[in-house]
This record gives sequence, C-alpha cells and structure tokens, in this order.
Amino acid sequence: MSATTTALPGPGGGERGAPSRLGWALADSWTMTRRELAHWARQPVAVLVNLAFPVMLLLMFTYLVGGGRGVDGDPTDFLVPGMLALTMAFGLEATMLAVTQDLGKGVIDRFRSMPMAPGAVLVGRSAADMLQSVVSLAVLTGVGYAVGWRWHDGAAAALGAVGLLLLLRFAMLWVGIHLAMVAERPEMVSAVQILVWPVGFLSNVFATPESMPGWLGAVVEWNPMSATATAVRELFGNPGGATGSWAAEHAQLLAVLWPVAIIAVFFPLAVRRFARLSR
Repeated sequence: MSATTTALPGPGGGERGAPSRLGWALADSWTMTRRELAHWARQPVAVLVNLAFPVMLLLMFTYLVGGGRGVDGDPTDFLVPGMLALTMAFGLEATMLAVTQDLGKGVIDRFRSMPMAPGAVLVGRSAADMLQSVVSLAVLTGVGYAVGWRWHDGAAAALGAVGLLLLLRFAMLWVGIHLAMVAERPEMVSAVQILVWPVGFLSNVFATPESMPGWLGAVVEWNPMSATATAVRELFGNPGGATGSWAAEHAQLLAVLWPVAIIAVFFPLAVRRFARLSR
C-alpha cells in the first residue's frame, strides 16, 4: 500500500511538501501581519486617532464628567482599569473597518487567489490588531499613571490583569472579523457602533452596580466587560465596588469564561465565512 501526499502550491507556482506546510503557513501569516503593520506607517493620523480616543475619554471622565460613582477611595483607581477594559472592546470597530475596506477593494479576493495558506489573511489581521492593542494599553496605562492611578499588588498580578484585558480584546477581535465579513461594506460599521456603545456603557466601567437600580445593576454585573473590569481591578489592587453577588465574587473566572465562549462561537463563524467568500 502506498500513501499519496498532496503537495500545496508554493511561491512562484512551486510545490510545498506536507512537512513544510506549517512553516509556509507561519511565513504567509507573518507576511500578512507585516502588510497590516505597514499601514501604520502610511496612515499615522488614523493610528494616532485610535490611540488618542480612549485617552480623551479617560481624561473627560476623570476631570469633567466624573467616574467611579459609588466607590470608596480614589475614583481614579476605579476608573482607569474600567477604561482599559472598555478600550479592548471598542477596538471592534477598527477591526471591522479594516476588513470591510479590504473586502470592498477586492484585496481579500486577490489574496485568496494567490498560493498562500488559506488562513494567513485572518491570522495577519488578528496579529496586527493584537499588537495595536498592546500599544493602546501601554499608552492608556501611562496616561492613567500620570493622572494619579496606581496598581498595588505587584508585577505578577499586574501581568495577569494585562493578560485578561488582551484575552477580551482577542475575543472581540473575532466578533469584529465575522461581522465585517457579514456586512462587507465600510458604511455598515456605523450600525455596529450604535450597538457597541450601549453595551460598553451598560457595564461597571464608570460606576458600581450598587449605585444603579437593582434590576439594572444585576444586568450590568453579568456583562462580559464588567467581569473583565472587576477582575482587573482585583488584580491591580484597586477598589472594585464588589456587591457580594456570585458574578462579582467570581469575576476572574468569568473574565476567562466569557471571552473563551465568545471565541468558541465567533472564531469558527469567521473562518467559515472567510472560506465561503467569492464562491
């Protein structure tokens, strides 16, 4: 009995043997990541706007509107971790805009016709988005430190908090990729923004559930963003406005389970949708 190995097309029309498929897939994914990063250099204004927007929100709620309602202690210590979580969720629109622009210009169709790993486009998009999220976290953390915010529980706990924030961002990233391929047009991003903002503000980012009507506070506590914000506050050693409910007492568990559940739903949906493009 003999086994037949199907060779994949390689660059220039050559063939890729089975043992090298993973290497070629990684190389193609890195090429797509570099393409996305190159856009940063060509569009510095857009990059700066994306970085400045959460900073503007943080400063506005710190000095003008007020945040941390219902918290004992420094409201800034409550507000900054919440803003970090909100920034991870609000990145969804930028992901959608980038993907819909590529779809509208036929860029993704051209990539699909080239001899490259099928998932390289999605991997490159997600890798670039995660790198941008790291930069956003660094900038917002620096601004938070400048306005008086501090973490109090050591470097290991702080790294754990950053990990939970990036996990939430990774989950929202795949929501954005899937919705972008469903919408297919950049103008549909504004419709998604209308939905993202209420969900973002229906959380404990700016105020504790205890300061809200009972029914609203219960809804807020089960928001995935609230779970991440509460868990991050706990790891940073900041006041969390814990209500004693199950969701508040197990915020760190929910901060893992919610993003994993979102990824489990939207990752396969995005991959399936991508495979069906232009069929």
